[in-house]
Amino acid sequence: MSVDASFFSLFLNASLVVQAVMLLLLAVSVMSWAILIEKWRALARLGEEAAAFERRFWSGIDLIELFRQVSKNREDATGPKALFEAGFREYARLSKPAIGHPEAVVEGAQRAMRAALNREQDRLERHLSLLATVGSVSPYVGLFGTVWGIMNSFRALGGVQYATLSMVAPGIAEALIATAMGLFAAIPAVIAYNRFTNDVERLMNRNETFVEEFTSLLHRQVYNPALDSAA
Repeated sequence: MSVDASFFSLFLNASLVVQAVMLLLLAVSVMSWAILIEKWRALARLGEEAAAFERRFWSGIDLIELFRQVSKNREDATGPKALFEAGFREYARLSKPAIGHPEAVVEGAQRAMRAALNREQDRLERHLSLLATVGSVSPYVGLFGTVWGIMNSFRALGGVQYATLSMVAPGIAEALIATAMGLFAAIPAVIAYNRFTNDVERLMNRNETFVEEFTSLLHRQVYNPALDSAA
């Protein structure tokens, strides 16, 4: 309790600029933690959904039936599910009689999956730039508050004949809190950004691998319709 009381008393005694910096850093920290938790849950869920769909895809299920199931919730499709839906939809459209050469059918499906892959990348990288900004800028914002507070403390000594440590210590302590808060906001954001960037890269590699595998399957299927499409 004494630590809390000391912190709040230092905050209340700080200058308006330092108080504004502290409040800004507090708001940024809360926002980054909210993004961190939401992103962690979303990436974990996307990984589980991707694994579940790939198990269904390679289980031998009829691809037409799988496409019908996926199309029912097309808007909610993510990861390999969204790539499959986009690719198979274009494949089915181009496979109609007199529409195109078999190679053009596969290329059309691959282009559709590449477009869906770009959308998935945008979805996965959402808010990551904000975490990077918080991690890189927050220490400097805190440092600005500290410099401002220390500058005010030494300015107040201008009219004093004999300066002592006890006269400047409270002001310096108030100012240093801004730096501490800047680090408190930045460190979790940097750690989360690095972790999530790695997770996003792994998911994108997984999606790209699925695109290549599904393209190869369609290529075999379009030149040999009798081939088991789930092989």
